[in-house]
Amino acid sequence: MPASLQLQRAAIPTTTTTLACHKQSQTTVNTWRVPLTWDAPVPDYVSCHHTRLVGPKQCCSVVVKTINAPVSTVWSVVRRFDNPQAYKHFVKSCHVIDGDGNVGSLREVHVVSGLPAASSTERLEILDDEQHVLSFSVVGGVHRLNNYRSVTTLHASPNGNGTVVVESYVVDVPAGNTKEDTCSFIETIVRCNLQSLAQIAEKMARNAQISTSS
Repeated sequence: MPASLQLQRAAIPTTTTTLACHKQSQTTVNTWRVPLTWDAPVPDYVSCHHTRLVGPKQCCSVVVKTINAPVSTVWSVVRRFDNPQAYKHFVKSCHVIDGDGNVGSLREVHVVSGLPAASSTERLEILDDEQHVLSFSVVGGVHRLNNYRSVTTLHASPNGNGTVVVESYVVDVPAGNTKEDTCSFIETIVRCNLQSLAQIAEKMARNAQISTSS
């Protein structure tokens, strides 16, 4: 992997699944509509949010994580557009620079040292408290991941006691890097973020159970 995208990989549990996308029906010149898929069945509205328009110099992928906590608990952490550092350890600070935290708001994120980036300006594209969907796009900053857009959805696990988090993205492939390098780099960060999210949400769920039983 080129030095510009190198990142130490973390040990990730087997409950995290990553699946690469495949080009399917072409919708416009040099652009493909790519439905990302995974093994477990999901509601239709979830799969709809994870269908991507991908250009020839872009890559996309999806990471799936099952968390042993209610959807409401996990969503209370994920929905905080103003506070991604609550579970994203690569974020050093975040400030909302325009808007009130609703769709269209802009945040400026500063990342920790050691990454091939310094800052990122991001716009909130979707915040759906009913269906538990959050999406943001990168619109500026000092980094190499241009035209990055992420969508995160939450839905109840099949047993009804947990949460399935699905996070997908599409991004330009930086000059000098391959699609494989780019996806590997981003997926490592996403998996680390979701592992951190799981630890936080599961601790919140345990504390809530203790409070209820005491």
